[in-house]
Order: sequence, then structure tokens, then C-alpha cells
Amino acid sequence: MKKKSKRLKMIKWIAFAIFILAASFFLIRAIGRAIYNRTPDGGINESMYIDVNGTKQWIHVYGEDIDNPVLLYLHGGPGSSTSDIDYIFTRKWADVYTVVTWDQRNCGKSYDAQQNDIVLTRELFLTDGKKITKFILDYLSKDKLTILGHSWGSIYGANLALEYPEYYECFIGTGQLVDYIENEEAFRQEALLWAEGDKETLEFINQLTPDRITMEHITARNAIMQKYGYDMMANGSDYNLMTTVIFNPNYSIIDWIDYFKRDMSVYLDFFASKEFASFSLKGRVDYQMPFYNINGDKDYQTNYTLAQEYFEQVNAPYKQMYLMENMTHGLLESDSEGFSKLIHQIAKIEKAR
Repeated sequence: MKKKSKRLKMIKWIAFAIFILAASFFLIRAIGRAIYNRTPDGGINESMYIDVNGTKQWIHVYGEDIDNPVLLYLHGGPGSSTSDIDYIFTRKWADVYTVVTWDQRNCGKSYDAQQNDIVLTRELFLTDGKKITKFILDYLSKDKLTILGHSWGSIYGANLALEYPEYYECFIGTGQLVDYIENEEAFRQEALLWAEGDKETLEFINQLTPDRITMEHITARNAIMQKYGYDMMANGSDYNLMTTVIFNPNYSIIDWIDYFKRDMSVYLDFFASKEFASFSLKGRVDYQMPFYNINGDKDYQTNYTLAQEYFEQVNAPYKQMYLMENMTHGLLESDSEGFSKLIHQIAKIEKAR
């Protein structure tokens, strides 16, 4: 009986300790979220869902001065929403821009399983982008906005800028993608140089199919980049990712549950389609707005040398290339401070133009 009583007492103490830890976690999380939910004096801090082509798509608007120019940030992927962490690095630009982040169709907080049967096309993405842009301009009473895209977002944003120049006053591409098939072939050639006869790497290289994207191709490419120190987060992060997730003001517990229930196979199908390939920028070089590029000098996920070659061909009222040293594809997280300084430089140039 005494042993049973001791076990019950121990169980109660363990349960109590777990309760205290859970209560402390949720209290700290609530305080952190409350801090990040504050609206700056004279600024804006709003989240909302927008009706876009028969879907609900989520945007967040944050800025320290409502009179600042507007910047629309396009995440990568396709389908790789960054709303779980991007408020930390995008708010570093919020003193010079009113920043709008957007979870694109059927990903992040815009995910809806009912959309999984929809065929993703270039036309659909372009009309989505146009509708979101027009809504933002109307909502914030602006004539034009700056568009900043990372990775997939860079080629998507460039297509929007080329298709609808009347809405955009400036284009900023980072981790600039130019042509996906050419990009993957360039990676294969780089990997052959890195391998220098290494059998394990050569086996991975044999799994690469630049003209036909499969999960096998993506897995092999990522394994090679990680082995040679070129993977997206090779440089780590200059801010704490764990606390960023915990204090995220835009994610409830239900949002996090939904986040891990997503089926992203629709994006793998798009990734391997001719529709994705049709976003290619080859031969499309005439921009009616300033063109900026910020790339890492160790980025082989979107090959930085191809981005430089494209930049040289670009015709624009003004253009500027920035190359961040020792940076791979994750430059927004790895050096968010350095990236922010470049965004501030661009804002200063644009203000003076």
C-alpha cells in the first residue's frame, strides 16, 4: 500500500510539474505574441484574408509609418510559405517600407485542402499576383509598390513586373532564379567539379534529372549541397528561430496544427510541369522600373552566376547588383541584418531618384 501511495504521489507531482511548465510556456508565449502584435504609432499592423480567384489568401501588413512606400514580399518555393518566421526579418525593413507579406495560393495560412485538385498554371499565378497587388494599392491608397521576391518569388515577381509594369515602381530579386532547367543543369556541372571522383557524390549526381524534376532529383541535389556546405541554411541564422516560432503573432495553436497537416504534392506536380518552366526569364530583359538583385556568392540553389549573367542583359531605368559574401540561398535568415542594410540602401536610392 505504501509503495502504491508513493507512486500516486509521484505521479501527482509529475503532473503538477508538467502543468506548471505548460502554463509557463503559454504565459511566456502570450506575452511575446502581445509584444509583436503591437501597432507602431503612426504605423500599421494588420492581418486579413483576401478573396482571390475563388480562394481565401492571407496577407499581413506591417509598417512604422503609413506614409512610407509599400513593399510586397514574395516567398519562395513554389509553395514554401515563410509566414512561420518571416515577420522577424521583414520588420527590419518596416521603418522605410510598409511591408506586405503574402502566403500564396494553397500554402501557409492560405492552405485549403479543397484546392488540391486545382491545376496550377502561370496564368493563375499571374492573375493571383495582379489581384493581390491591386487590393494592396487600393487598401493603402498607393499608385505603385515595390516587389521583392526570394527564389521562386524572384522569378514570379519578375514575371509580374514584366506583365503588369503599371503597378510596380521597383523590382528587387534575391536568390534570383532565371530559368529552372538551365539552373539545374548548372548545378549538375558544379557538382561534378566538387565531386572530383568521389563515388558517393557521383551516385547522387547520377540521380539528377535537370530537365525532369522529381523528388529523387530534389533529394539528391539537397544531399550534395549539404555535403559541400552550400545548403540553404549552411550559415545558420542570425536570429533565434525557436523563439521566432514561439512568439509568432500570426499563428495560433490551431494554425500550427493545420500547418503540419498540409499536403503539398500539388506543388511538386507544378514544380515538374511545363507551366513552371514557362516562367523562364531568358530573352525577357526589358523592365520599365528599376531592377535590383541581391544574391549570395555561394548560392547554387539558384545559381548566382546565372543571375549575374541575366543582370548584365537587363535593360531598366536603373539597375544595381549586390553580392553578399559567404552567403548561400538562405541569406534572408543567415544575415538578416546585412540584407536589411541593403534594403535600406535601395530605399534611399529610390527616394532620391
